[in-house]
Amino acid sequence: METRRLNGETLICLKNRALEISIAPGVGGRITSVRSAGDGYEFLWTNGALPLERLEPGSEYDPNFYGGIDELLPNDMPEYVNGIHEPDHGELWTRALDWRMDGEALTMETVLPRCGLEYRKTVSLAEDAPEIVLHYRVSNPTCEARDFLWKMHAALRIAPGDEIVCPAAKAVSADPEWSRVSADAPFEWPNAFGMRADRVPERDGSTEFLYLYNLQSGEIGWQRSAENRSFVYRFDPNVFPYCWYFASYGGFFGHYTAVLEPCSAMPISVSEAAAKGACSRLAPGECIETTVTIHVGEIENDE
Repeated sequence: METRRLNGETLICLKNRALEISIAPGVGGRITSVRSAGDGYEFLWTNGALPLERLEPGSEYDPNFYGGIDELLPNDMPEYVNGIHEPDHGELWTRALDWRMDGEALTMETVLPRCGLEYRKTVSLAEDAPEIVLHYRVSNPTCEARDFLWKMHAALRIAPGDEIVCPAAKAVSADPEWSRVSADAPFEWPNAFGMRADRVPERDGSTEFLYLYNLQSGEIGWQRSAENRSFVYRFDPNVFPYCWYFASYGGFFGHYTAVLEPCSAMPISVSEAAAKGACSRLAPGECIETTVTIHVGEIENDE
């Protein structure tokens, strides 16, 4: 483990033989860099026009989209959830997390001040494998039940021809105004009405925003076959039964990136998802513990 400073923020750097990663506990626990130890390739996209900095609670997310890997908790769009007004993209991304090293693992934790959920994340690297291991505990110490959305949010560097891989049976446009799929009807992933929604196009000024569901297994990933590179989330589909896919092919502030989003809720409104029984819910005193892994390296072939 090493520490360094970037724009006044502490970065914790973890390394193994395969990977080097940097984490900013003071900026919501954001992972700011994931590099291959072999050739130094950077997998994550970050916004070169923005400094790494912790913003004020309630800040607007989109114009401050820094990239890397952050998380959304307990919501996405600003809304009232369980009678509490939750800000844009939730409370976690603007929190400074308490942190400590437990051997070779970094543990970060906080209490979200509005909804009262307790959040803990432990980050480590597999001993000799290209794998990031994320162990989580989210608990509800309040005296009232909490409905919430919990979402991973990894922004990746992309190039034309890259592929998004997810064992989803179905997909639907989350918002036709932000999607190349203009229809509201579900489709069989990845064939979206004559278009391959899993292929990254040229920087053509478009965006993509999809919900992927009916997962055969808990997985979503990116791969570049020509360079034998992949980035794959693996997770418990009982905790994250949906995957969202947002991409800017030049149409969102000019960015060119794909965001992989294992998520516990669908659709974007937590209140709407709660009414359908399609979001996370913790009764008083309950908690969720789960482990998410990220494979970062060569494309893994099915045996």
